[in-house]
Amino acid sequence: MGRVLDCQTNPRSSIPALSTPEWTPGHGFSLLICIWAALGVSTPDVLLPPSLQCRDVCGLNVSARCDFIRTTPDCRSKGGYLNYLEGIFCHFPPNLLPLAITLYAFWLLYLFLILGVTAAKFFCPNLSAISTMPGPLLCVPLTCSPHGVTFLAFGNGAPDIFSALVAFSDPRTAGLAFGALFGAGVLVTTVVAGGIAILRPFTAASRPFLRDIVFYMVAVFLTFTALYLGRVTLAWALGYLGLYVFYVVTVVLGTWIYRWQRRRSLVYSMPGTPEILSDSEEEPVSSNSYDYSEEYRPLLFYQETTAQILAQALNPLDYRKWRIKSAYWRALKVFKLPVEFLLLLTVPVVDPDKEDGNWKRPLNCLHLAISPLVLVLTLQSGAYGVYDIGGLVPVWAVVVIVGTAVAAVTFFATSNSEPPRFHWLFAFLGFLTSALWINAAATEVVNILRSLGVVFRLSNTVLGLTLLAWGNSIGDAFSDFTLARQGYPRMAFSACFGGIILNLLVGVGLGCLLQISRSHAAEVKLEPDGLLVWVLAGALGLSLVCSLVSVPLQCFQPSRVYGFCLLLFYANFLVVALLTEFGVIHLKTAFE
Repeated sequence: MGRVLDCQTNPRSSIPALSTPEWTPGHGFSLLICIWAALGVSTPDVLLPPSLQCRDVCGLNVSARCDFIRTTPDCRSKGGYLNYLEGIFCHFPPNLLPLAITLYAFWLLYLFLILGVTAAKFFCPNLSAISTMPGPLLCVPLTCSPHGVTFLAFGNGAPDIFSALVAFSDPRTAGLAFGALFGAGVLVTTVVAGGIAILRPFTAASRPFLRDIVFYMVAVFLTFTALYLGRVTLAWALGYLGLYVFYVVTVVLGTWIYRWQRRRSLVYSMPGTPEILSDSEEEPVSSNSYDYSEEYRPLLFYQETTAQILAQALNPLDYRKWRIKSAYWRALKVFKLPVEFLLLLTVPVVDPDKEDGNWKRPLNCLHLAISPLVLVLTLQSGAYGVYDIGGLVPVWAVVVIVGTAVAAVTFFATSNSEPPRFHWLFAFLGFLTSALWINAAATEVVNILRSLGVVFRLSNTVLGLTLLAWGNSIGDAFSDFTLARQGYPRMAFSACFGGIILNLLVGVGLGCLLQISRSHAAEVKLEPDGLLVWVLAGALGLSLVCSLVSVPLQCFQPSRVYGFCLLLFYANFLVVALLTEFGVIHLKTAFE
């Protein structure tokens, strides 16, 4: 194989010099690129060979990599604020490549932290406030089960769903979406479920467990079929969303039937059967958090000033908690402080459990000016925000003027002590703003993972099933383990199989539906990354079949042996996936 063309310009001539006399047909394209670069003209996309891929950059000479990244269409990102590939190959010297990778790794971890904080403290509370809000849209507050499988499930799975939507927006990163969704499914149904069984033996809710695992198996089968066909049509994408609607209806009907049976048993003074009691999904959730506001409330009435309310509302640190928490909690809190401060400044939060609904007059008025600005600057990575209206005034300037006027009117028309009647609108504003923050962070995560895949020559699927799946699922894993330790292992075990249904059905269905609407195409083409995707889908299906068979055989009482078997299954799956990625395990062809 001949050496690669070097595009470094000769100082005595404007014609790029060749690093070797050897010549291949592909060098014709490379020479043409170099000539255009030397003349200072941007390279037209039509001049590039259609088979040119961005990961080929590592096979070039060091001096040619930057021009390759800047001129190859496959290296361009459709969204995001930072060009990570250009940063690696154009702004870092080759000898500092390990430093660049290390910085990207830390930034990736911090982005996962941003996703978790935004979803837990801002997205979910506003979504919960909207779901429990009586009004013309929601006639009555939602009950436990529909609430759990719709609004709260969407809030908990927001990082996974938004990551999938971002990945499906570009055909080159669709493998990340499948890898992340399938990888998270294998991780949650094996490691998390097995860990819960090891921590505390319990009796699983029989009918909800069978319902969730059957629906999830159907969703996996649909995705497996779509991968086999190599496309997702409009009808297929709508079928994903329709299956989730059918799942929600099934949960609602099951809840009503259960409550009707329970009321009937109480009327006849008959104790509920173990089957009915095991299906109860209304267990109270205990919390270790303690509200210190009552203990430290002053004995005499004290009216806070507007400046004091603003300073207290923007302070993300509770000094009373800081004194009693561990060193690990404090270290993590230090990293969270900048994110929490920025989110407090830009995202309003409505809390129906508080008497004032978390009304902070100066901060909420500030939100009316800042939150719309964040919306236009994060939507499509700010593409709409910098658009000039009539070629004179940018959109962001108009948003700032209108938002400031509305904030001023609201400030003088309200008081610090009593929330206004339209305070519920802040929940929708907070929901939209936090959703776009999550989408922006997820876009950067996808772009970083794709850049790391180019550098290390890894497929998007293996990056999805490892880094992206681990990052998005680590919060859910800790939450489920905490629930199990607090004495609610059945609730945590049900969450393992119930939450990921939303992630897969809505992630694939809505992601493909948005891509079809953007591209005005009849379908979304899927290009599986070789054997690895089938290994991933097969492992997920096999883990679900094992749980579907073994849990009923144990009379719905998962033992510690079952938990250890699930952990061993995931370890074996990870080894097989990595061996497949590096070519140790491969399919033999007719020429081998």
